[in-house]
Amino acid sequence: MEHIDDKKKEESLLDTIKTVFWAIVIAMSIRTFLFEPYKIPSGSMYPTLQVGDFLFISKYTYGYSKHSFPFSFPNFKGRIWQDLPERGDVVVFKYPGDNKTDYIKRIIGMPGDKIQVIDGRLHINGTPTKREKVGTYTIDEYVILPVDFTEYKETMPEGKSYNILELSDNIRLVDNTVEFEIPEGNYFMMGDNRDNSNDSRRDVGFVPLENIEGKARFLFYSHDDTVVWYNPISWVRAIRWKRLFNKIK
Repeated sequence: MEHIDDKKKEESLLDTIKTVFWAIVIAMSIRTFLFEPYKIPSGSMYPTLQVGDFLFISKYTYGYSKHSFPFSFPNFKGRIWQDLPERGDVVVFKYPGDNKTDYIKRIIGMPGDKIQVIDGRLHINGTPTKREKVGTYTIDEYVILPVDFTEYKETMPEGKSYNILELSDNIRLVDNTVEFEIPEGNYFMMGDNRDNSNDSRRDVGFVPLENIEGKARFLFYSHDDTVVWYNPISWVRAIRWKRLFNKIK
């Protein structure tokens, strides 16, 4: 009898191990080939994305590179099943400086483009983009003191529009730049919070196509700065209900 019970325990343990193994395989496959969750760590993409937002990126949109896999493994060059990004897409990519750190920005410049910022205005191939004032946007979460920005609606040459923030058109080094000519196979990234974004205008530089991990799709969770990790009740109270499942444009 004891022998039979021991055998049943061994079979039960083996079944559990198999279940856990296949659960990990399925989860890793979804994360690698379909969708991967991403948390917004900074304010560089306000007003589109806020600190405390959690979103999914689609890994299949542009095909797969080595950076599509955990720890950028296996090591191969280029992309398979490649599809090219479009201007205005919000993407997650590996910072070219270390090929490890994840950044999320908007694609502003395409291969062969000339990009320049003059007095805070984005110029693409010598032409300033259309910009319409929306109003004042105040960031009062995850900051010591509230900060007021001017919010604009910016429109790409192809017609895609989104909102950006500016503190001023002449107070930051990134408000006036040299003209950048984008090499083939590379892209120029900028944050929507134009005066508070480390992007292709400064340290990031041009981003190779293979560094792009996926396209930002929609929010699945978002919380404000009242959340306290050890208080489960605060997790619910802090939810920004109006942001849940918003599509990222």
